[in-house]
Amino acid sequence: MWYIRAMASPLIVQVRRVRAHPEPLPLPRYETELAAGLDLRADIDGERVLRPLERMAVPTGLALGLPPGYEGQVRPRSGLALRHGVTLLNAPGTVDADYRGEVQVILVNLSSEPFTLRRGDRVAQLVVAPVTSVGLSEVEVLDATARGGNGFGSTGR
Repeated sequence: MWYIRAMASPLIVQVRRVRAHPEPLPLPRYETELAAGLDLRADIDGERVLRPLERMAVPTGLALGLPPGYEGQVRPRSGLALRHGVTLLNAPGTVDADYRGEVQVILVNLSSEPFTLRRGDRVAQLVVAPVTSVGLSEVEVLDATARGGNGFGSTGR
C-alpha cells in the first residue's frame, strides 16, 4: 500500500542564503514524492578536489531556522558512497534548532581516486526530525534486561 506525503500542514523551516551569487542554487527539495531527505548542494565556485582520505567542510550556502523540538540530520547520499567512496565523516551530522550559522557538510573521500566536487553537486541529505528532551536520573543499579551488558554483535550475525 502506498501513502501520499501529507501536504495539508507541512512543518515550515526558515531558510536564509548566507551569501549572494549571480546564479543562486535551488533550495533543497525532495527529489521524489516519498523521499525522507531534502538534497543539500555544494555552494562553491569552480571545482574542488577531494583527494583520497582527505576531508573537507563543504558549504551549502544556507542557514536554517528550525523550530524548537526539531533537529536537522545531515546524512550521506548513497550514490556518492557507492560510486565514488565519498561519504560524511560524522554521519549523521546534527543541526540544532538554535544554530543559525551556515550548514556545512563534512565530506571524506574513502576511495583511492581523487573526487572532483562542482558547484551545485548534491552532497548530502537533510532529514528534519523531532527531538525528545530527557531528564537524567542517576541510579546505583539499572533495571535488569535479558540482554544485560552484552553488545558488539552479541545478538548474532
